[in-house]
Amino acid sequence: MNVGIIGAGTMGIGIAQVAATNGCKVWVYDANSKQVETATVGLEKTLTKLVDKQKISAEKMTEILANISIATELKDFKDCELIIEAIIENKEIKTKVFTELENYVSESCIISSNTSSISITSLGAELKKPERFIGIHFFNPAPLMPLVEVIPSLLTENTLAEKIYNLMKEWGKAPVIAKDIPGFIVNRIARPYYGEGLRIVEENIATPEQVDEAMKTLGNFKMGPFELMDLIGVDVNFAVTTTVYKDYFYDPKYKPSLLQQRMSEAKLHGRKTGKGFYDYSEGAEKPVAQKDDALYQQIFLRIISMLINEAVEAKRLGVANDEDIELAMQKGVNYPKGLLSWGKEIGYAKISETLQNLYEEYQEERYRQSPLLRKMN
Repeated sequence: MNVGIIGAGTMGIGIAQVAATNGCKVWVYDANSKQVETATVGLEKTLTKLVDKQKISAEKMTEILANISIATELKDFKDCELIIEAIIENKEIKTKVFTELENYVSESCIISSNTSSISITSLGAELKKPERFIGIHFFNPAPLMPLVEVIPSLLTENTLAEKIYNLMKEWGKAPVIAKDIPGFIVNRIARPYYGEGLRIVEENIATPEQVDEAMKTLGNFKMGPFELMDLIGVDVNFAVTTTVYKDYFYDPKYKPSLLQQRMSEAKLHGRKTGKGFYDYSEGAEKPVAQKDDALYQQIFLRIISMLINEAVEAKRLGVANDEDIELAMQKGVNYPKGLLSWGKEIGYAKISETLQNLYEEYQEERYRQSPLLRKMN
């Protein structure tokens, strides 16, 4: 298959690597031509490390690199059968690229976006042939993270989602099909992991390191919410939260954090800027959490209850089937368990009671329960 990738950032070059590894001929385009050169040099270094670790052979590395070509303009995609866009999360910029792209590609070429939060229907609606447009959302880093969310729009041709689902399986991925709703599966359900952690810190209930430690020790999460926000980028996480909040017509459940906004404004973006909720400068020591078992239990139960409630609501609304909801959270954000089965393990009655107590304490819609939650057992 001939595949075109628009955007040579970390995500774009990562998707190019996945496609090329699976025998596709790949063309990579970026409006900044220097970025493509930088990305391909970076990819060569990454592949060399994989050869050194004996993860791939030298022959495979040569094959992958030979499968990737640099496109200098969108016209170079004329022979592509699939295009995956992975550029800035800006609807206007994306749609401008798609409408220009349609002038050069064949009638049968599938056009897709790797957007993590923008409506697929709204992006595809500007095209002359919106039925050929679909969301293909990889997770970072694309070569390592198995999950791919496949998102058909209201206008996507009926068989296209299944076609892309099967292609992703051929590429060795774990695909799930999701409804075109804000945040799709993962970025919708995962919002409380960050949002509730931020709320707890904003209210001086606990420190970032205590929240992180509670989720890692009691929940067995690989990273706490503040470590994870620093890794993702505090600004990126804030932008996704803001988009989801706006697209859900300002539902209080998804309300962004003032603390996170101030961090973004101060350019305290986490690892990429050297400082976020933690200091990553050379010689800086990570603060040690002051252990408090009762507090840790309170933090864990509050955050996990919010997450499970979101998963139950996604089930109620048919965002995806149960199996895909469980798979998405485990393969997309490395959750130690599927949230629906976790709810059963803790006891849905306990989750319901926790949320009811929070609702009564705060008198906020943020803590309302999914209508399905009380019926689960």
